Amino acid sequence: MRLATVSIGGERRVGLVDLDKQTFTAFDLPLDEAQRGVAALIGRPALPQTLSPVALDRVQIEAPIPRPGRNIFCVGKNYHEHAHEFSKSGFDSSAAAGAVPKHPIIFSKVPETVVPNHAKVLINKNASTAIDYEAELAVIIGKGGRGIAPEKAMEHVWGYTIVNDVTARDLQGRYSQWLVGKSQDTFCPMGPWAVTADEIDVRDTAIRCFVNGELRQNSNTGLLIFDIPTLIATISAGLTLQPGDIIATGTPAGVGIGFDPPRYLKGGDTVRVEIDGIGALENRFEEIAA
Repeated sequence: MRLATVSIGGERRVGLVDLDKQTFTAFDLPLDEAQRGVAALIGRPALPQTLSPVALDRVQIEAPIPRPGRNIFCVGKNYHEHAHEFSKSGFDSSAAAGAVPKHPIIFSKVPETVVPNHAKVLINKNASTAIDYEAELAVIIGKGGRGIAPEKAMEHVWGYTIVNDVTARDLQGRYSQWLVGKSQDTFCPMGPWAVTADEIDVRDTAIRCFVNGELRQNSNTGLLIFDIPTLIATISAGLTLQPGDIIATGTPAGVGIGFDPPRYLKGGDTVRVEIDGIGALENRFEEIAA
């Protein structure tokens, strides 16, 4: 299933997307539950009844989970070529341990970074002058747990969406922890919708990123250094995952910092992230004074 969180007449609704018919069909959810986005569907024994479909162009698409319940879990250096390009960049605080990590590198982004498809991403020149893009597949947890074994991990996955893990490279390099450089306002475009786990085979799913129409990243989730079961097992080893948690699985090679000189984003640039079986997430970057 392809599911979206939208705004219709100022009210948030969650429902089914039919791309062939270009329709959105809302579930009959109480409005207070719909505030959680597609997370409101997780854990239900059955989906709610649906309302009448409306044309997709009549709704405003929001992020699938507009405000996650807690920080988004993110993974650094999880594709071999990207691990090497980032290790050489001078901004990698983990480079002393080797270009390719021996264990997953886990960090987070605060929930308030999330913005939807087509929303503006803000470049605050007073805070950073080195803004980069990172195309990523994001996992949405359906069944919580602690100490999840890798062979059971996929039973805990509800679905997937797309994120752009926008990063202020200078802030990332300045501080040993990455949270500040990753958590600037608007730095987590997400969407445009979510798909349930049965929709795609994440062992072999193409992922691409375009900047102003130029292909910059072109890879496959089958090339992850640490696969999704390993990531879930690692995070849950002593930390209880909760339904609705989001794990961004890492970005492939081709980010701006990997070029010589680096190709950072500037006001007016458009970044489009495509993942086969999910869709395309596109956002324009805009410079602000403060």
